[in-house]
Amino acid sequence: MNRDLSRRSMLFRSAAVVAGVQVAGMTRLWGADAKSKPGVQMYMVNAEFKKDPASTLTKLAGIGYGYIEAFAMAITNIADFKKMLADAGLGCPSGHFPFGFSDTEKVLDNAAALGVKYAISSVLPPEPPKGAEMAGIMQKMNHLTADDFKKMAAVANQIAESASKRGIEFAYHNHNVEFRKFDGVTGYDILLKETDPKLVKLEVDAGWMAAGGADPAALITANADRVKLLHFKDFSTITPPVNELGGEAGGHIVDLGAGVAPLKAAYEAAKQAGAEYFIVDHDPPFKGKTAFEAAQVDYAYVAKLMGA
Repeated sequence: MNRDLSRRSMLFRSAAVVAGVQVAGMTRLWGADAKSKPGVQMYMVNAEFKKDPASTLTKLAGIGYGYIEAFAMAITNIADFKKMLADAGLGCPSGHFPFGFSDTEKVLDNAAALGVKYAISSVLPPEPPKGAEMAGIMQKMNHLTADDFKKMAAVANQIAESASKRGIEFAYHNHNVEFRKFDGVTGYDILLKETDPKLVKLEVDAGWMAAGGADPAALITANADRVKLLHFKDFSTITPPVNELGGEAGGHIVDLGAGVAPLKAAYEAAKQAGAEYFIVDHDPPFKGKTAFEAAQVDYAYVAKLMGA
């Protein structure tokens, strides 16, 4: 199964699950020393988490990660999940949530209950898919128009305004689809122009930006006040650019440092911009490694950059 399509499909299928999780207290889980250490997007170990949640979190902490970024996974009880994080000594300053697929207010209620600082859209459709439309959502995301990006910007503004009322910041996470050009202007350019910079922040995925044909360091520098989180993903090739999700780009994902994405330059730009969190985001399957072995390799790469 194509790994990138699998990830997005899992997010879509998980929307109903996340919308129905048990709401707990408002305790924040940002992590006292999280900013001095790398974090990890939990999709990387989603299969392992489902088998043994507590052990998975403990192993990530043992590798050295200071925090996790939540994913729309099998969290059926937020209070229990928060206890497991606390027991492992991990923070949870951010999470990917099914914005655009579930009721925004319910999703934000869960984000607040989890205690994140940043609620992030992993994929943000221009319009909520209904019924049979869900099956074709990936094709829709691969063929977005300039008008679609304007609609997405409007949705992002609405989510961000509601999030701010809960003391949460909304951030947009990019892939490669945003860098298709429309008369010389990319979809990402449209999103930046049409969203409120005071409300809509950015989680820059440097690998996906590069795969889509953009210069992540330059974009980070140009939008320094909005970049709050940086994702590290590496590709064995980024030439020619690919602006569709799927095997052509996703099949080239490799261990951090083993590819050609300009991650060091992106990190330096994000650090200069004042980004708060630096997160490993390595999609499975892994070549010749277990998920935890890959997590160890990726941690070592980012920790070296950070001097952690």
